[in-house]
Amino acid sequence: MTDAGTTQREASRFLAVLDGAAVSPPPIWLMRQAGRYLPEYRALRAEAGGFLDLCFDPVRAARVTLQPIERFGFDAAILFSDILVIPHAMGRSVRFAEGEGPRLEPISPEGIEALEVERVVERLASVLETVERVRGSLPASTALIGFCGAPFTVATYMIAGRGTPDQAPARLLAARDPDRFQLLIDRLVEASIVYLVAQLEAGADAVQIFDSWAGVLAPESLRRWSEEPIARIVAGVRARKPGARVIGFPKGIDRAVAPFAAATGVNAVGVDWTVPLRAVREELGGRCALQGNLDPMLLVAGGPALDAAMDEILDAMTGARFIFNLGHGIVPETPIAHVEHLIRRVRG
Repeated sequence: MTDAGTTQREASRFLAVLDGAAVSPPPIWLMRQAGRYLPEYRALRAEAGGFLDLCFDPVRAARVTLQPIERFGFDAAILFSDILVIPHAMGRSVRFAEGEGPRLEPISPEGIEALEVERVVERLASVLETVERVRGSLPASTALIGFCGAPFTVATYMIAGRGTPDQAPARLLAARDPDRFQLLIDRLVEASIVYLVAQLEAGADAVQIFDSWAGVLAPESLRRWSEEPIARIVAGVRARKPGARVIGFPKGIDRAVAPFAAATGVNAVGVDWTVPLRAVREELGGRCALQGNLDPMLLVAGGPALDAAMDEILDAMTGARFIFNLGHGIVPETPIAHVEHLIRRVRG
């Protein structure tokens, strides 16, 4: 057993990178690799009904998680779930409208006070059962990634009640009433810690914290509302699971990657396609691994543009601790043949 309490899977190239090794060729997995671009996912989703119904069905959610492993043989599986199961477990109403995305009742000051952290693990028992089922079905060499949304990103949905282009409602509340916004962030930090610890105890080998909206924050706000809460989550998880492996994904922060890594203590930082890998690699100085950063649209396009981008990434990261991934989630219109080509080319 590792200090993180997970089985040491010596053959896992993905975990070797998180633990400090440079591996060639690099391990590969893709954000949203279990999703609508797969016909088998679409068939299972039709059976399940609503999106949250699928997330909370351990048998079907485990099957969805395993689908891209069975088809492509990625080096890691990522739990099929959603970042908004946390507010749902804290007593908030969450639904997914077909073609419109998530819908929540915008949270009031009284609603923030009433958020329930104590029952998060109990209310997410079905998700934890999914983790157990997947870990029991995966090859020993394939790692399992659990995840949560970062407090800032989750808060943006809770405040606005939906996704917005620049998350102005959350930024406005943070500016007008930072104490109330801090209380919401604090509650989400607490909930995230217990949820990630429970995923690790259920069989996850590593966890990723998605801060998909970090890029809308000014530098000082980035430190307060993204880096500091994530650092507290990392510390809180490791206090209960020493050595826990954590990946941070602060999308859109450009050249603030190295300060983010230093502030949070993550094992790896995921970066989007706007980040210059060579420069950030130098700035990190080996502090942690990098993960990314192919533009998902190039995976849709295929052809010479895809090959050139892949080769540039692989060349920039030769000899480094690196996990090949996209710069954000795979999109539904992605041809399966392009994914197959990507894997072949990365693995040589």
